[in-house]
Amino acid sequence: MNYFLTGEVAKRLNISVRTIRYYDEIGLVVPTKKEENGKRFYTPEDILMLEKVLLLKSTSMPLNDIEKIINMISTETVLSVHKEQLVQNIKQLNESLDYTNTLINTIKLEGNIQWENLIPLLSEDPALKEARKNDTMEELFSEEEQKTLNEQLPKMESDSSQIAKWINLIKRIELCLKEGKSPSSEEGKLIAEDTLILSNEMFNGDVELERKFWEARKSKDNSSDLNLYPVQEEVITFMEKAIVCQQKDQINS
Repeated sequence: MNYFLTGEVAKRLNISVRTIRYYDEIGLVVPTKKEENGKRFYTPEDILMLEKVLLLKSTSMPLNDIEKIINMISTETVLSVHKEQLVQNIKQLNESLDYTNTLINTIKLEGNIQWENLIPLLSEDPALKEARKNDTMEELFSEEEQKTLNEQLPKMESDSSQIAKWINLIKRIELCLKEGKSPSSEEGKLIAEDTLILSNEMFNGDVELERKFWEARKSKDNSSDLNLYPVQEEVITFMEKAIVCQQKDQINS
């Protein structure tokens, strides 16, 4: 029979020798063989038992509960429990990643973060938030339009090039407003061209959907319900006027 010393087991399982000894002391995983000098010898079966304990412990299960069930469940069951925990961990990490991307994009747009304004985002029930979004989508858009928007709309939690383009476009409009440039200026016309390009990509050339979306975008309540970043009304107005000016120039040219 193959035996492994405590140090070998610790290295193999990437845990401390102290942890292994503690499990022995409390009778959770006792080595098959001990010598008078204190050396502990573990068999492959003992190591398997330690692996079971570690997997269950990773689910935040208390050691006293593990001790009660460790000899009653199979390795497959332990792995299934561990898998469920990993799935939950992945979900939480993805949510944290989405939220971090949202904060990063907010800083890009605003230059800073008003923390008191973020408290509702942290405390609001995600299920209620999603339900409100779905209700507003159904009220304003057809089923096919909802599908297009869900697939194409740039999301604040995304770090894609699409959201970066819209952020840069909004910042350019804000700069024009700050510098007093009109929508009919050369910069305004360039903004109009870029807006039309991005809109065509986002709405797949569906002019009616584009119109309905921007109408909804003007409403702070609708924007909030749809989980969209609250763009200032002046920005949207500048964008619309710039597009009108650009289209007039095309007609006259």
